[in-house]
Amino acid sequence: MNFHTRKWVKPEDLNPNGTLFGGSLLRWIDEEAAIYAIVQLNNPRVVTKYISEINFVSSARQGDIIEMGITATAFGNTSLTMRCEVRNKITRKSILTIDKMVFVNVDEDGNPVPHGRTHIKYIEEQFEKEDL
Repeated sequence: MNFHTRKWVKPEDLNPNGTLFGGSLLRWIDEEAAIYAIVQLNNPRVVTKYISEINFVSSARQGDIIEMGITATAFGNTSLTMRCEVRNKITRKSILTIDKMVFVNVDEDGNPVPHGRTHIKYIEEQFEKEDL
């Protein structure tokens, strides 16, 4: 899994216990996963369909830098399934894991549409001309 997105935990991200508020982290994950799906499916219209059990393993505190790793695990006809891990950038200690997140490719009206993808598109492939 590649870790590309990093966030700095700031005071506004904390819960009353002084640790990273789970809702803030889930918002960041959903946004990052949506961006990943948009890039992979080459469509700015994707929606979150399903998120499996979320396992909070440890926490983060103010000033910590966390990093999110997302990787595609399966392609459906209209969907993309991913796995996510969040860890502390400095200590590498796992903060959260999500085994399954499903995003669906949709048209302008919000209806699921086939995306035609079968494998992960890597950085170098993103600059190649799309097959017509």
